[in-house]
Amino acid sequence: MIILGIDPGYAAIGYGIIEKKADKLTPLGYGVVKTGADESLPVRLAMIDEAVSGIIKKYRPDAVAVEELFFNTNVTTGIKVAQARGVILLCAVKECGHLFEYTPLQIKQALTGNGRAEKKQIQYMVRALLNLAEPVKPDDAADALAAAICHANTSEYMHRRVDK
Repeated sequence: MIILGIDPGYAAIGYGIIEKKADKLTPLGYGVVKTGADESLPVRLAMIDEAVSGIIKKYRPDAVAVEELFFNTNVTTGIKVAQARGVILLCAVKECGHLFEYTPLQIKQALTGNGRAEKKQIQYMVRALLNLAEPVKPDDAADALAAAICHANTSEYMHRRVDK
C-alpha cells in the first residue's frame, strides 16, 4: 500500500510518501511545496492544486492522509490555511478517491503513544520508523510523513474515510 501524507498550509505544504508492505514502512519521497508570498491567495491555491495533483499522479497512492487543522490565535492565517486545506482535500478525493483525516493528537498518539508529544519526539519517531540516516527537514515534510505513518499503523475501524 502506498500512502501520501500531507501537512496542509498555504505558504508551505509538507508531503511524504511511504509504502507499507507487511509490517515494513519504506519512504518513497518527501518534501515541501512552496507558494510565493508575492502571489495572491487564489494564485497560491491554484499552485497548491497543481502541485498536489502532480504528486498524486506521480506516486499513485492508495490512500491520502491529511492532518486536520489546529490554530490558536491568528484567525486570518487560519482562514488561509483552511482554504488551502480545502483545495488539498478536493484534489485528494478527485485524484485518489481515498482520503483519511487525522487530528494532530491522533498522529502524535500513533507515533509516540503520547498525544501531547513534542516536535522533536515526532522527528525522532519518523526517522526511526522509516530507518532514515538523517532527520527529515523541514518540519512540514516530517509532519506529512508522520500523517502517512499514522494511517499505515492505525486500525482499519478507526479510519475516518471520505471517498468520492
